[in-house]
Amino acid sequence: MIFQERRQRASSDNVISPATMQMDQLINVKKLLLPILRFKWRILAFTLLVTALTIFVVLSITPTYRASSTLLIESEQAKAIKIDEVYGINSGQQEYYLTQFEIIKSRSIAERVFNDLDLINHPAFNRPPSWFSKLKSQLNFIPKEVATGDSIVNRDIAKHQLINSFARSISISPVRKTQLAYISYESTDPKLAAQVANAVGDTYIISQLEAKLGMTQKANVWLGGRLEGLRLNLDQSEYRLEQFKLENGLIDVEGVTALDAKELERLSDEITVARSRKAEADSFMAVVKRYGDTDISRLESLPEVTSHQSIQNVKREVVLVERKVSELQQVYGQKHPKMIAAQAELNTVQQNLHKQISRLVQGIEDEAQTAAQNLKALESQFNSAKTAYQNLSTKDIDYQRLLREVDTNRQLFDSFLARQKETAVTGDFDSPVARFTDRAVEPLSPEKPKKKMIVILAFMASLGFAIVLVLALDSLNDTIKTSDDVEKILSQRSLGYVPKAKKGTSYEDINFAFYDTSLPLHAEAIRTIRTSLSLMAMGNKLSTIEVTSSTPNEGKTSTSMNIAFAYATMEKVLIIDADLRKSSLGMRFGLPTYQTGLANILSGTDSVDNCIVKEVRPNVDVMPAGAVPLNPQELLSSSQFDELLTMLKTQYSKIIIDTPPVHAVSDALIIASLCDATVLVVKAGHTRSEAIKLTLAKLNQARAKVFGVVLNQFNVKDALQYQGDYGYYQAYGADSTIKDSATKKIKAKNKA
Repeated sequence: MIFQERRQRASSDNVISPATMQMDQLINVKKLLLPILRFKWRILAFTLLVTALTIFVVLSITPTYRASSTLLIESEQAKAIKIDEVYGINSGQQEYYLTQFEIIKSRSIAERVFNDLDLINHPAFNRPPSWFSKLKSQLNFIPKEVATGDSIVNRDIAKHQLINSFARSISISPVRKTQLAYISYESTDPKLAAQVANAVGDTYIISQLEAKLGMTQKANVWLGGRLEGLRLNLDQSEYRLEQFKLENGLIDVEGVTALDAKELERLSDEITVARSRKAEADSFMAVVKRYGDTDISRLESLPEVTSHQSIQNVKREVVLVERKVSELQQVYGQKHPKMIAAQAELNTVQQNLHKQISRLVQGIEDEAQTAAQNLKALESQFNSAKTAYQNLSTKDIDYQRLLREVDTNRQLFDSFLARQKETAVTGDFDSPVARFTDRAVEPLSPEKPKKKMIVILAFMASLGFAIVLVLALDSLNDTIKTSDDVEKILSQRSLGYVPKAKKGTSYEDINFAFYDTSLPLHAEAIRTIRTSLSLMAMGNKLSTIEVTSSTPNEGKTSTSMNIAFAYATMEKVLIIDADLRKSSLGMRFGLPTYQTGLANILSGTDSVDNCIVKEVRPNVDVMPAGAVPLNPQELLSSSQFDELLTMLKTQYSKIIIDTPPVHAVSDALIIASLCDATVLVVKAGHTRSEAIKLTLAKLNQARAKVFGVVLNQFNVKDALQYQGDYGYYQAYGADSTIKDSATKKIKAKNKA
């Protein structure tokens, strides 16, 4: 249960409330708007400048007028021989219309319009020469004869370029799902724009009619020349056909070949039947020869005999008589007269059967001979008919060939004759391929430029560009600008800030701004830094404070002075100028350049008392850098400097040491290990974060006690206006006293 409760508490702690999310989003929006609001006047100035330039350019642009005419393009050429085609037919062929549009935009149409309207002498095309052309003509040292030839070539080239430019200015806009098209032209002269839009359509119609007329005339001449040759070919082919019919005695070749074919078919059928009969007779005679024509009993059993009608009738009588004899045998004896008569009748009937069989055999034999003769005669007749038919088929092939030649020549002649007559009839009919539905009129207002639209777009585009540029530069700017950047980017404590001085403020005013009653915010900011240092050192000794920076000109010296002034309101303070290479502390306090200082003490050339300037400000003493030594780093790393600091701690409660920048030399790293605290001064919006991180890394390597970062030259107005958190650092009068008393209590506690 205990573990479950802990898990529930942990999960509830990790849940982000909607109010927190909204606050984070609001903060992000504020950060996004901060650079825009910071540079709002620059953005506005840039926008207004671009807009003003745009207005100037727009007003200097010559207005351009656009005129359009509407042309109805017929889908097919109208023909005079059909009244319904006079008005055109919509064939729906997209390629046809696209072809016509390209013809209208062609250079040949444009050149014809250009010459007809004499545009080369029109003011819109006859512009004055440029200054470069004038200069070129003045510096021309070419002989006159050559120059004359070149001028002619140049005129031709100039005219060619004008025509090309004129052709590109003509635009064709087809109307969707119609046969209409807009012909448009833009010019600085509204009257010329309307003239060109109409002239292009007229020239296109005339050129198409001329092309049609020329093609019709060529076709008529060509058809007339071809007709005479086709007529001769037709006459010759008809003559050859008639001669062939006379030579072969043909009247109706198709009827004769049809009769011969039927005759061959009939003879073929009769031959088949004769062969069948002969085969049957031959097969029967072969059986008869095998059994013999005398053995009637065996012949009687043959199917060919028994199936014959006469034999079947006789055998029926034999059967009846045999039945009668059988019945009488059961009643009478053999010698009974009825029995004898019946027996005699039976013998007669049997003899008759034998005779019929013999006759049948003889008849079949005769039939076989007759069938053979008939078959032979039919085959002979068939062969004769076949030969005659083959001869006639050969003639028919030649006849059909000649007949086809006549028909082909006649069709060609009739086709060319009809086309020639149609061409002659329609040759004089001017059927236009297009017609105007609306002619262009002189435009009253210019098409471009759209001055209001261009100015509005220029204003919006320049405003957007300036905003994007500011945001892009701000995102690329990796400098430290706020206390949040110190904590989030550098992972250091923000001890406070030094407000940025107004423009035109002198060096002296900046250095001693702590004592300026007209700048309460500056003094309050310095007290805040002092309080932050005291709170950071609570419970520990804080006697020596090193003030350094990453690069020069970040304001470390002025910050050191103001921190010393803040501590001087409560205790005795000494400021040491440890920048032995490029000292400036003595000059800021108005000390002479020959004033001895730290370098003199460390080199043993002067005493400590002579190197300290007393009471430059209340409770503030100064130790300048002194004479510039040849070995400043060796002096600072010597044991004399450590002993000097130990001795000075007995005389002063706070020692503020102004050191060189870390990236310039390593003097600050040597001094850092001897101080109780190190303060890094960063110029807001100036020093890049990577350089500051490298400085902090070097200080940590030197075992420096980095208390935090002080932002110098911080723009308080922007912070007060756009980030309300900085508003709490304003001066409130009594608050300063409260903070000073709190600092004194902290100091007393530290001493105890």
